[in-house]
Amino acid sequence: MAKQNGLGDGFIIGGYYIPNDISAVNRISGGPALGENTGIDKSATERWALNRDGGIDFTAYFNDATDRAHAILKTLPRTDTLVTYLRSTILGAPSAVCNALQNNYDGNRGADGSLPFSVVSNANQYGLEWGIQITAGQRTDTTATNGASVDGLASSAFGAQAYLQYQSVIGTSVTVTVQDSADNVSFAAITGLAFTAVAGAAAPGFQRLATANNATIRRYVRVATTGTFSSAVFQVTMNRNESVGVAF
Repeated sequence: MAKQNGLGDGFIIGGYYIPNDISAVNRISGGPALGENTGIDKSATERWALNRDGGIDFTAYFNDATDRAHAILKTLPRTDTLVTYLRSTILGAPSAVCNALQNNYDGNRGADGSLPFSVVSNANQYGLEWGIQITAGQRTDTTATNGASVDGLASSAFGAQAYLQYQSVIGTSVTVTVQDSADNVSFAAITGLAFTAVAGAAAPGFQRLATANNATIRRYVRVATTGTFSSAVFQVTMNRNESVGVAF
């Protein structure tokens, strides 16, 4: 991969796709929190890794239209939301996902007349993960569909996590499933990565799933939809674990 800029990115929170309302992504952080355990015989600080942590902070424009930034962010929900940053909207491109609590919605009316709002979201339970987009940004299916596959170059044996952001469903319901294949021809559902069926009344929203941390994920993965619907708009990110024994 070559150096890249941040043009053409996407942003989803709680199922709402609002990249045009976001002026900046200010922080994408992950990894373990650090604690000090410095002995008196040391002349520099010793540290060890503690709980996994992370967060995604961003600045939003004031937009009070239906399902836009102000209507979504002003509620400051006390329950978890899912924040997804899409580095471009290309199949297989990176994306950062964080199951998080929205901490604030702080406005600042500038002397130039600008009205930006700053939002801090801190990870809750799972920490931040960088994965790959196994849909090309948001995908719209109008019938049951087997999506294009992403080549992981090799199988892996340490399980995976998948994140679904769904914006709208027209019809009875849609079921989104992550499938894998060894040969890019014969696909089967990955155990643990079949999302709960989503009815239209439940959208927008999000789900997070994880396999066993010793599960084999074959080389190719894709997203398939089934159900009775005329339109389903959603995005899926998956993170293949790269080491044994990943635990949340």
